[in-house]
Amino acid sequence: MKLSWPNLTRRETHTPELMDDPACNLRKLERTYAQFEQVNALVSGWWPVYLRDIRPRLRRERANTLLDIGCGGGDLARQLLGWAARDGFSLRVLGIDTDARAIHYAQRQLYSGLEFRAVGSRELLVEGAKFDFIVSNHVLHHLSDTELTTLLADCQALSSGITLHSDIERHPLAYAGFGLLAAPLFHDSFILPDGLLSVRRSFTKAELSRLAPAGWQVTRPFPFRLLLSREAGRA
Repeated sequence: MKLSWPNLTRRETHTPELMDDPACNLRKLERTYAQFEQVNALVSGWWPVYLRDIRPRLRRERANTLLDIGCGGGDLARQLLGWAARDGFSLRVLGIDTDARAIHYAQRQLYSGLEFRAVGSRELLVEGAKFDFIVSNHVLHHLSDTELTTLLADCQALSSGITLHSDIERHPLAYAGFGLLAAPLFHDSFILPDGLLSVRRSFTKAELSRLAPAGWQVTRPFPFRLLLSREAGRA
């Protein structure tokens, strides 16, 4: 795939990702889910987030609860469950995604303490659910400004602890770097074209900071990554 150089001064909000097409190739879609684990290990940086923001807040005297919004194939949910178990904590993880194809894939790889459901955050609100931790990975760039505001309001109502939304930061170097990294590694899937589109759809730190409601904080944990977070009970 030849890299073109898009205008990255504004978000690309009108082009859908290939994997979001209900009629996309199912074999390629499931291969994309399978490759997410490798992609996220390379670019997402959840291990330091776990060490800094999740592990110190885990309780040993009871089971902890975590909601993974937009869980895709479930790789982050499984990873966080494994890290917590290795550190001696009981964690119950619910992964949700509005795409039933993702949940169908994720449910093939179930572990004790892990559940997947094809629902959105609003359905959990109606059920009166609460979680110690809420996370998402590469979800924010899929959303319009209005959808982002709605999601953050839902998270605020669902959370009794900390919420952590991790995503790409739009930048020419992020675009070029992902293209150079992904092109030789990920084949026969939507990883490369959708990954490049994800960079174009993502926010800058300034854009996300302007949209974040009071009580939410936008940080840059390392280059070209943004973390939107809020802790319940803190101004």
